[in-house]
Amino acid sequence: MFAHSTYDTVVIGAGPAGATAAALVAEGGHRVLLLERDTFPRFKIGESLMPACGEVLGRLGLVDRLQTSHFPKKFSVQFFSPSGQASSPFYFSEVECARHPQTWQVLRSEFDQLMADNARAKGAEVHHGVSVRDVLFEGDRAVGVRGRGPGGEAWEVGARVVVDATGQNALLARKLDLQEDDPNLRNASIFTHFAGGVRDPGRDEGATLILHTTHQRSWFWSIPLPDDRVSIGLVAPQDYLVRPPKRPPQQVFEEELAQCPGLLPRLEGARQVMPVQVLRDFTYKARRRAGDGWVLVGDAYGFVDPLYSSGVLLALKSGELAADAICQGLSDGDLSGDRLGAFEGSFLRGMEAIRKLVYAFYDPDFSFARFLKRHPQYKDALVRILIGDVFRDDVDDLFVPMAEMVELPEAWT
Repeated sequence: MFAHSTYDTVVIGAGPAGATAAALVAEGGHRVLLLERDTFPRFKIGESLMPACGEVLGRLGLVDRLQTSHFPKKFSVQFFSPSGQASSPFYFSEVECARHPQTWQVLRSEFDQLMADNARAKGAEVHHGVSVRDVLFEGDRAVGVRGRGPGGEAWEVGARVVVDATGQNALLARKLDLQEDDPNLRNASIFTHFAGGVRDPGRDEGATLILHTTHQRSWFWSIPLPDDRVSIGLVAPQDYLVRPPKRPPQQVFEEELAQCPGLLPRLEGARQVMPVQVLRDFTYKARRRAGDGWVLVGDAYGFVDPLYSSGVLLALKSGELAADAICQGLSDGDLSGDRLGAFEGSFLRGMEAIRKLVYAFYDPDFSFARFLKRHPQYKDALVRILIGDVFRDDVDDLFVPMAEMVELPEAWT
C-alpha cells in the first residue's frame, strides 16, 4: 500500500499543520509519509489568515501562488459595538515593522489542497482516504502507526517520528490523556455562507469584521470569500446556545442575527447558500507537546477561540517548528521528547498572548478603545498581535498595563 515499510517521519493529518511539517521534513531530505483520512477537496471552516502566516508560507514557497489567486486580500480587522457602531479599522500596515501588511481570506478546500500538493512536490508521500486508528509504542517511544486503507484493509507502518496533526480529534492527546480545557472559554459556533452580502469599498473589501450582538452574549464573524460569498459565523458559550427550550441551530442562528445591528444591513438581500453547521470551539491545549518519537502540531496540540482567526497561524507555525526540531533530531540521532518539544516555550508564549487578548474581548467591562485612550503607546503592540506577530520575547509587555483594567488568565503550564 505504501512505498516503504518504515519512514523517518509519519504525519497523521494533511491540514495546514501536517502539510507544513511534512513538506519541510521532506525538503530536508528525509523519508516522509503524510496520511489523511478525508478525500480532498473538503469543506473546512477557518478561512481567515493572519498576516504572520506569510512567514511560513514564504518558506514553503506559496506566497506568489496566493498573491495571484482569487482569494480576497485582507488588510485589516474591524470591530462593531453592540449598537452597531464600527471602530476604525486596525490596518496591519500601521505597524512599522510589519513584514506582511496584507494576508488573504481563503477557501479552505482550495488552500488545504494547495498545502498538501506542496508537501507532495517537496518529496512527501501523500495518501488520502487512509484512516489512522492508533499510534504504536515500544515502552514510552512511538515507533509507528496502524490503520485502515480506503478499502478497509488493515496496515501498519514504522516511523522514527510520528507527528499528530489530527486536529480536534487529537488522537495522541486523547490516547495519553494529555488534553486540558480552559473552563472559561467553552464556546461553540454556528456558521454558514451567504451570497450577495454587502462589502466595503477599496482596501476594506477584504476585511474581517467582528460584530457584537446587542445583549453581548454572542458575536458574529463576517469573512469575505471569492465569488461574492461571505462566511458568517455565530460564537457564544455552549450552554447559552443550547439553553432550553431546545431549538434547531438554524433558528438559533437567525434569532441571534436579529440581535446584531452591525451585521443585519450587510445581509439585506443576501442569500444563504448552505445549511448551518455547528462546531465546538472549546479552548484547550495538551499538557505536553512531545515525547520520545512523537510530537503534536496544530489543533492536535491546542486550540484558541476563533475570535482573532489564529487557527491557521498556530497550525503553520507549530508545523514549521516541529519540522525543524525533527530534522535536527534526525541529524543528531536524538529523537527524545526534550529534543522534539524544545520549541514549546516560545510557541506557548505566543499562543498565550492570543488567549489573553480573547479574555479581554469577552470581558463586558473592558474596552479596547478605553485602553488605547489611556495607553496610546500600546496601539502598535496590539496591532502586532492582530497581525500574529506573537512569537517574540516582548509579546507580554502589552498585558502589564492591560491587567490593570481587565482580569487576564493565569499562564498555562
